[in-house]
Amino acid sequence: MKIIVFDCDSTLSSIEGIDFLAGMSGADVSQKIVDMTNAAMDGKIPIESVFAKRLEIIQPTQAGVAQVGKRYLETIEPSALKVVENLRSEGWTPFILSAGYVQAIAPLAKYLGIETIEAVNLFFNDDGSYKGFDSDYPTTRNGGKLEIINKLKQNYSPEKIVMVGDGVSDLETKPGVDMFFGFGRYAIRDKVKSEADYYIQDLAELLPLLSHS
Repeated sequence: MKIIVFDCDSTLSSIEGIDFLAGMSGADVSQKIVDMTNAAMDGKIPIESVFAKRLEIIQPTQAGVAQVGKRYLETIEPSALKVVENLRSEGWTPFILSAGYVQAIAPLAKYLGIETIEAVNLFFNDDGSYKGFDSDYPTTRNGGKLEIINKLKQNYSPEKIVMVGDGVSDLETKPGVDMFFGFGRYAIRDKVKSEADYYIQDLAELLPLLSHS
């Protein structure tokens, strides 16, 4: 078994779901959340310092999170479906690993035929209002994605495992994977660009690089 793990935001989709969610709350909230997200993704501040705070500010509704799911599909990375299909035909099993939200990512995963989503569950009240999130989930903190990678290795014993993502939280998986692909079509993070094994602008670039590895 060979495993390929994709980040979701700014990788499988051009958007950051949390920023789209914030946009529903007005320009002031939106800018505040965008700044917090970028600081975390650039590695300037720890993810755990903003994870709960962003959700507290936004107070996302169940309907709002469903809108993010719809938007992910509308902004899907153009080559994603074909690349995932080709990778699967070459023996790769795709996973999604994200600090985003399971409920929002599920429609995109279903469209791509990806069965396993490693992401954060949100909790809602009966009326659809925000109740909280799974604060124990690893991707709510720095180093969490590497924890999940190590769990996948333990559970599946893959002959090879690779990671594709745009952010510093993705780069943190590098010690645990055979290859780390930085992705720069939508967001260029200097640290990711300089430290990735390969830095790509289109997911289609994965296919020849993986076949020659």
